[in-house]
Amino acid sequence: MYIHKSVLLNEAIEGLHIKPNGIYVDATTGGGGHSKEILKRLSDGGHLYCFDQDEYAISRSKEVLDEIGNNYTQIKSNFVNLKNELNKLGVDHIDGILYDLGVSSFQFDIPERGFSYNYDAPLDMRMNQNQELDAKYIVNNYSFDELCKIFYRYGEDPFSKQIARKIEEVRKTKPINTTFELVDVIKSALPSKALRQKGHPAKQIFQALRIAVNDELRVFEVSILDALSILNSDGYAVVITFHSLEDRICKTVFKEKTEIDIPKGLPIANIPLAPFELITKKPITASPEELEYNNRAHSAKMRIIRKR
Repeated sequence: MYIHKSVLLNEAIEGLHIKPNGIYVDATTGGGGHSKEILKRLSDGGHLYCFDQDEYAISRSKEVLDEIGNNYTQIKSNFVNLKNELNKLGVDHIDGILYDLGVSSFQFDIPERGFSYNYDAPLDMRMNQNQELDAKYIVNNYSFDELCKIFYRYGEDPFSKQIARKIEEVRKTKPINTTFELVDVIKSALPSKALRQKGHPAKQIFQALRIAVNDELRVFEVSILDALSILNSDGYAVVITFHSLEDRICKTVFKEKTEIDIPKGLPIANIPLAPFELITKKPITASPEELEYNNRAHSAKMRIIRKR
C-alpha cells in the first residue's frame, strides 16, 4: 500500500478561498489528497476538474474522491492541455486552480516506474506511460552535448560534463538499462570528495532526466499562463513547486501579471491596477510540524495569485 502525503495541504486549501458553488481545477491530482479537500468544500452547484496523465493516479484518486461526492470530472491528460480539455466540456472560466508539481509519492515508491535511485528498476521516469520517450532512450542515445545541457540546466549538477562523458564511454560497451546501472556510472564519474558529501550522488541527475523526459518546465509555463487567462475575478491560482527552476518560472509569471510597466519619468495621474494581485510576497513553506512527518515537504514552496 503506497501512502500518499499531500504537501502544504491546509495552506493550499486556504489559499484557494473555495466558493461552495465554484468551478475548480486540480491540475496535478496524483493520489487525490488536495482534490479530496477541495471536493469536501463544494456544494452540489460546484464542480472539480481533476487532471492527471498517470493511469494509476486516476484509479487511485477515483477511490478517494468517490467517498466524498460525485461532482467531479477526471481528465486523463497533461495539464498543458488544460484549456482545450476544459473547453471540450463547455468550461471557459474557473474560480481557482491548484498545481502540486513534481512527482507524486507513489511514483517514487513504485520501483518499476524508474523514478527513484533507491530501487533497481528499468530506466523509465515517464509520467504518461503511453509516451515513447523515456529515460533509457535519453541516456543511451542523446549526444554528450545534449546530456550536458540536461544535467546542468535541469539538475544544476557541477559534475555534468564528467557524468555525461562517463555515460558516453560506458554505453559504447553496453546499454545502460536500469536505475542502479546508471547510479553506478554516475558514482564512477565523481571524485571521492563528491561521493563523501551529504545526499545521494545521483539525485540531481535523476531529477534532470525526469524533467527532460516529461518536458516539465515548458508544459508548466504554458499551462499556468492558460490557467490565468480563464480565471474568474476573485479567483485564485495556487502553485506548489519543489525545484528552483519551477519556482523561478512561477515567480516570473506572477511578477509579470501583478505589475504595470510604466516608463520612468512619465507623469500619470491615475496609475492603473495590474489585472492580478500577488498574495504571497514570499513563498509559503512547510511548518516544522509538517516537516517532522513529511520529508518530501522540505523543498516545497507555495505561491498564490488572485485575479482582481
